[in-house]
Amino acid sequence: MVKKTFPEALARLYLRVFVCRVCKSKIRADPAKVRAGKVKCRNCGSRALRPKKRPL
Repeated sequence: MVKKTFPEALARLYLRVFVCRVCKSKIRADPAKVRAGKVKCRNCGSRALRPKKRPL
């Protein structure tokens, strides 16, 4: 039996969540600011961020 995933839970877990490519810490930020390079990691100061991957 497949569990139903609620849209509220998916939004909380994956929407606007980015992962630092250097230290792998999670950061919640606006995607436009991440693309513009205005957001940096709190731990290491890197600006290399990627969206959190959604499992299938």
